[in-house]
Amino acid sequence: MEDRKMTIQEKLAILREKMKENNMDIYMIPTADFHQSEYVGEYFKARSYMSGFTGSAGTLVVTLTEAGLWTDGRYFIQAEKQLEGSTITLYRMSEEGVPTVKEFVADKLPQGGVLGFDGRVLSTADAESYQKIAEEKQGRLSVEKDLVNEIWTDRPQLPTEKVWILTDEYSGETTASKLGRIREAMKENGAQIHLISSLYDIAWILNLRGNDISHVPVFLSFLMIEEEACTLFIHEETLTDEVRAYLADNQITVCAYDAIYDAAEKVAADKVILMNAQIINYRIRMALPKELKIVDAPDPSDRMKAIKNETELKNTRLAHLRDGVAVTKFMYWLKTHVGKECITEYTAGKYLDSLR
Repeated sequence: MEDRKMTIQEKLAILREKMKENNMDIYMIPTADFHQSEYVGEYFKARSYMSGFTGSAGTLVVTLTEAGLWTDGRYFIQAEKQLEGSTITLYRMSEEGVPTVKEFVADKLPQGGVLGFDGRVLSTADAESYQKIAEEKQGRLSVEKDLVNEIWTDRPQLPTEKVWILTDEYSGETTASKLGRIREAMKENGAQIHLISSLYDIAWILNLRGNDISHVPVFLSFLMIEEEACTLFIHEETLTDEVRAYLADNQITVCAYDAIYDAAEKVAADKVILMNAQIINYRIRMALPKELKIVDAPDPSDRMKAIKNETELKNTRLAHLRDGVAVTKFMYWLKTHVGKECITEYTAGKYLDSLR
């Protein structure tokens, strides 16, 4: 059977067979990439592929006998329509009497059962809360396999668009300066290593931008900052010669994107690492030495990038000025064309986009 012709029920049936092969009682598919980004690229839309629900937020939980989709109030009507005939129950989040995902998992996981998910798409903090649920049932987690990848035969490739440099006229601070400030914050936390998974923070620190998520100028990567070294884990084909030279000038070593897991295993156990468990994925945490001391705290860059420098403030004001001109032109066009031609919310929006 060709992948594109499979119904949601057929996909779920295959998933359940794979769950049985791997001794899993429940398999969970969140809306997430390996970095806990707010929005995800096409490769990471596994929940959408397996459920048919295309909203930007939701979690699919599949047991051997039932399946549920959790989403918020923005999507209740859409989800109800898209899940029709799929055998997936819609759980309307925050509605009275509706269990949370964790409550559902705690209720459905059998004694001694196994909860499965791809450990790269859940944060360490979330995964550890599910670990507690499994332990209460004398069960365990299974996080090594992406079962959806074994079903989704025409899955989009991970993006590899070129990365570019955000020059000083836009950033207002060099990467060397930012790394220096972060290393000071590491010292304050007693850490010799800082591991960063947030794509927004990596782009800010390195003054680089990309196209790996629609409407979000970031690129898939991990960053490991040490006292005297800095390593960027990235798809190397995304780097131009100019960007490679720029990274070399900033004493930043480049490694393959997936090499982060091997690098985590090789971290010296007597080191102290600073990382945000709300963002660092669970597979990385599992790779780190168990005896390693972890300082779980927000990335220092998170607060740093919230305080805009004079260059950023100037460019923000300029952007608002240019946007205001576009909106003024749009309002004039609307007032002079309404009643003279058919204008819908969609066509008006398209015209405003063109002006912007």
